[in-house]
Amino acid sequence: MAHQRTKLIFLLLVLCALCYAFAAIAGKSYYEILQVPKGASDEQIKRAYRKLALKYHPDKNQGNEEANKKFADINNAYEVLSDSEKRSIYDRYGEEGLKQHAASGGRGGGGMGMNINDIFADFFGGRSMEDEEKIVKGDDVVVELDATLEDLYLGGSLNVWREKNILKAAPGKRRCNCRNEVYHRQIGPGMFQQMTEEVCEQCANVKYEREGYFITVDIEKGMQDGQEVVFYEDGEPKIDGEAGDLKFRIHTAPHDRFRREGNDLHTTITITLVQALVGFEKTIKHLDDHLVHIGSKGITRPKEVRKFKGEGMPLHFSNKKGDLYVTFEVLFPTSLTEEQKTKIKAVLG
Repeated sequence: MAHQRTKLIFLLLVLCALCYAFAAIAGKSYYEILQVPKGASDEQIKRAYRKLALKYHPDKNQGNEEANKKFADINNAYEVLSDSEKRSIYDRYGEEGLKQHAASGGRGGGGMGMNINDIFADFFGGRSMEDEEKIVKGDDVVVELDATLEDLYLGGSLNVWREKNILKAAPGKRRCNCRNEVYHRQIGPGMFQQMTEEVCEQCANVKYEREGYFITVDIEKGMQDGQEVVFYEDGEPKIDGEAGDLKFRIHTAPHDRFRREGNDLHTTITITLVQALVGFEKTIKHLDDHLVHIGSKGITRPKEVRKFKGEGMPLHFSNKKGDLYVTFEVLFPTSLTEEQKTKIKAVLG
């Protein structure tokens, strides 16, 4: 009996794995929906969800069915990936595994758990989309950050020193949450004058203090120039509001061997005149140290460009890669002896 139960469980797991494979082929994974790598940290997932949920919220996209569907997909993906148990099941068995887990009495996922509006409200502390947009925010801080071509090819991280103002408690009280209130004052029989008065509350006093710390910026494979890594509410603070965002804008740092253009790489190789005429064997070391064979058995013309498919940069959130373009410079001799000239004429006519 125990053997049959074990066999049945094994068959169910195999079925889940197959369904996961078919689902991956049929549609986007939860990681692709949130635009994060499979190994993304909890903080990366939160940042991605916040950005996408605000962008595709129905209140900002009224009548746009595609945006509404994306909003639902984003919330379903976040519900699973923000829960360690559901994420573990999803990583191993996909959506079918989550359904089996829910059927066996566990918590569901992928549209089977919380209402998508509840997920949004829970994440934003019960605030609606309208409330979220009304909140006064501090200034965003944008940092231009150079990433090495190796990090953009392989993925990596940079530790960046950050200094910013921090709100600290201070002695005394201050006026806060000020608002204008309208009231009417009688100025005569049957005559009233509308008046406006600023009304404020008393709050604990605060002050700014400067603090510094290191922040880790994750560089994802294939990130393009101008893409941003956003740390929400880590920008300039705002009294009685929320801090702005800290944005690291990624740029490709110059490289000594390769030049990047979009998803493609370019490099220049110098060969001798003899190699250009009779062919040559040659390899170049790529960004991850694997060797690319660029030799030729034919004639290579000066400035000739050859394409090596799939040897360029990885595409962001994709298994595909761009191409490598190699430009060949031919090194001509600076001088020839009379005997060499005679031999060349004899061969080349």
